[in-house]
Amino acid sequence: MKLTGKQSQTKTLTDLYRAIDNARLVTITYVDEKGEETVRSVEPWDIRTTKNGRIQLRAGCRLRGDARSFYVDQIASYTIHKMGFVLDRPEATTPDGKGIVVRSEQQLIARELGRDYLPRTAVTRQTTELAA
Repeated sequence: MKLTGKQSQTKTLTDLYRAIDNARLVTITYVDEKGEETVRSVEPWDIRTTKNGRIQLRAGCRLRGDARSFYVDQIASYTIHKMGFVLDRPEATTPDGKGIVVRSEQQLIARELGRDYLPRTAVTRQTTELAA
């Protein structure tokens, strides 16, 4: 078991990315917003950055049997196992519920960049909230 408080966040993220690349089960000790600690076995699928800059692990939770999100800074410890994934990953969908089909590597890259960097609302000259 690795304690996240005793290592850098970069090391934690590196280990989690390796688990994603190798499709390995990870057991995490997670401290929620209320301070309650739970132990979960998860199948990590993706690491994202939220709008407010927090890093989030998207994974299939074996306890709940569906997709869950965990903030990396709230993971107290983790263990990467040699056991592979058994849960089905949910298909990507648009906000209106339609399935997303990606036919090439370029489409995948464009979708990822669009998700992470394009504004959610149209920005005009009159928009002042973004001014430095």
